[in-house]
Amino acid sequence: MLDRSAWGKIGTREIFLFTVSNARRITAKITNYGGILVSLEVPDRFGKTGNVTLGYPDLAGYQADSFFIGATVGRFANRIAGGRFSLNGETIQLPQNNGPHHLHGGPQGYYKRVWDAEGFEKNGACGVILTYLSANGEEGYPGNLHVKVVYTLTDQDELRIDYEATTDQPTPVNLTNHAYWNLAGKGTIRDHTLKLFSSRYLPVDETAIPVGKPAPVADTPMDFLTAKAIGRDLAKVPGGFDHCYVLDASDQALAPAARLKDPQSGRIMEILTTKPAIQFYSGNFLEGVFPKHGALCLETQYYPDSPNRPDFPSCILSPGKTYRQTTVHRFQVDV
Repeated sequence: MLDRSAWGKIGTREIFLFTVSNARRITAKITNYGGILVSLEVPDRFGKTGNVTLGYPDLAGYQADSFFIGATVGRFANRIAGGRFSLNGETIQLPQNNGPHHLHGGPQGYYKRVWDAEGFEKNGACGVILTYLSANGEEGYPGNLHVKVVYTLTDQDELRIDYEATTDQPTPVNLTNHAYWNLAGKGTIRDHTLKLFSSRYLPVDETAIPVGKPAPVADTPMDFLTAKAIGRDLAKVPGGFDHCYVLDASDQALAPAARLKDPQSGRIMEILTTKPAIQFYSGNFLEGVFPKHGALCLETQYYPDSPNRPDFPSCILSPGKTYRQTTVHRFQVDV
């Protein structure tokens, strides 16, 4: 089922709220402001549906938001050190909106833009197609980047997000979704159990920029190879989890990245992706708007600061090439 309703205006641009539902009572709401996943309602082990993402009740909340709640982020997700990188001999300076660093595409990144959007229903699935032209020089990035993001809800209880982008100049591209997940729909995520399909992570400095090479998670609080409660080692990580995990699978095919479970509701979310890494953020700085650790992010992506790290997988997109990424959120219930 697909529905579109008016949700407000920004200047002369209409903002819409799309509602898509499947045969098993999963319902997603998506808006063309910021390409945002506004809510996702999923049944628990008792058949009761509940929203498993953080969100705001109206458009004004998202306009004022600084947490990237539910948003499509780009042109580069995560941090770029000093907001600066070199490309083809030219030094490019981006806005610094996270201390001295550039974060999630800048203060006016894709999460603050109005996208073109249309809904669709096809072959037992429904969703929303979002497109946006990120102009040359927007937030300092080179090249006109044509971006397409497709949200698809299937009758197999999967929310699939497909990303594509093309450019007319070489430019870094790293797109992701920044939903905050709480499978209980309330409280904190400390009792959620998490498994990450990653035996290495990126150590970071005090400003969350990667330092050195990927390090083993074995015998450290960073180890989620075997599912464990997030709260078990949370206090052992200064500031909480906000780290990039290098996935054991390659980025050439859709492969498991994470498995999250809320023992109380029985809800389970599996994440699969074609990208080489996933950023795990435990909601350390939500306090004041939402509860501290009231939700977590699992952002599939390239490595942070990769424009400055030739030893990391390259995020540079060239003319004639197409950036592609697929991430699947698969839901089930442990009865």
